[in-house]
Amino acid sequence: MKPPATDTAHVAAERRDGSAPRTGGPGSVRGMLTLEELRQEVDAGTIDTIVTAFTDMQGRLIGKRIQGEYFLEDVVDHGIEGCNYLLALDMEMDPVPGYQMANWEKGYGDFTIVPDFATLRRIPWLENTALVLCDVAWEDGSPVVESPRQVLIKQFERAHAMGYAPMFASELEFYLYRDSFEEAAEKGYRDLTPTVPYIMDYHVLATTRDEVFMRQVRLGMQGAGIPVEFSKGEAWYGQHELNMRYADAITSADRHTIYKNGVKEIAHRSGLSVTFMAKPSEKDIGSSCHIHSSLVSLESGESAFVDGHDETDVFRTYLGGLRNHIRELALFIAPSVNSYKRYAAESWAPTSVSWGRDNRTCGFRIVGHGSSRRVECRIPGADANPYLAFAALLAAGLDGIETKADPGPELKGNAYEAGKAEAFPSSLREAVDLWEQSSFAKEAFGEEVWAHYLNYGKTEQRLFDQVVTDYERARMFERG
Repeated sequence: MKPPATDTAHVAAERRDGSAPRTGGPGSVRGMLTLEELRQEVDAGTIDTIVTAFTDMQGRLIGKRIQGEYFLEDVVDHGIEGCNYLLALDMEMDPVPGYQMANWEKGYGDFTIVPDFATLRRIPWLENTALVLCDVAWEDGSPVVESPRQVLIKQFERAHAMGYAPMFASELEFYLYRDSFEEAAEKGYRDLTPTVPYIMDYHVLATTRDEVFMRQVRLGMQGAGIPVEFSKGEAWYGQHELNMRYADAITSADRHTIYKNGVKEIAHRSGLSVTFMAKPSEKDIGSSCHIHSSLVSLESGESAFVDGHDETDVFRTYLGGLRNHIRELALFIAPSVNSYKRYAAESWAPTSVSWGRDNRTCGFRIVGHGSSRRVECRIPGADANPYLAFAALLAAGLDGIETKADPGPELKGNAYEAGKAEAFPSSLREAVDLWEQSSFAKEAFGEEVWAHYLNYGKTEQRLFDQVVTDYERARMFERG
């Protein structure tokens, strides 16, 4: 995942007309489409449907399927509309009180869904289909700042103003089951059958058993303009990981979102199911989303983290900012009650905000040589919304550069040992409290965003608190 040397500098506003250079590496990326290429394919009948979608707070793709001719004749110039409640919902799609941007008192009006044509691409696993990611804007054209993509764009533009191109990549893990999504639902998502019944970390024979599916995923992503590095077996039964190539922060978050949605679609079409839950079961190893980040100098086009073979002050202070702020930004890193079930000693999920060199027990692992030197944040789980998680890390790192933050000494040895390092929050309740008390979160993201996601976090905790769990029934039904 070495950062590319070219095509790193762009601002989101320059990506609208479909002619902007693709990021994430030199030259064009297979699977991406210009508007002119889309017109030709619609005329030829090889594309007839365009999915127009943005990402909601939970990280899901939300939008419409547009008939090809109508997309070209109307949507290209005018966008489409959607109800603004789409950024004020819980996972069940229920409108939630407490949001200022969308509520019953304001009548739940519309906002505009504006295509970013630099994201236009084929979707090979769906017949005759293309997809374009969108931003959401108010009627006067101003951005809906609470939108996850806009939250990241603000930090991306801040990095550019400081002279840096932020480069990111995510390693996303998931579980694959023989049960279809329908069968899994009928079972209450319990006692599902993993595709491989033994630990398969790096195991070639085991992954061969799932290769029909995983090859579809690799080829599908490659054909959708998402350059793939590799896939591998992960740490538990039926658990897989696929790595995508490094790119600028916005492009990487876009790819992450399309990939996660696409894996679910491919699984559905294959009669299988997948989950990106951080911890599907107390018996399972969690699924992570390790996030790699670095900065490239816009002036030189070279890594700002190294000077020759030496680490720079930019690197050290960026790392210092991450350590200083990661706890109070935990809501963007670990957004659900389930997120915190991963964090246990010797679980491969870190429990502290320590840093170390090639040390997988630490929250921040320093990896790479020369220009590929980067920080791997091992804290997020696979349920993280990439736009929000990337934005949190970028905001923290940039603040570290500005304030010349000291990362403190490297942790050597086992970071799980008690007292060795400051702990990451152990529950959503703690994360919400830290977010609510954080003047940094309010300043970095703006009061509207801070209040919006405070309501989100409190809602997630409140809804869970109302539920009687299987754990309670098993312990208390007869014996309590």
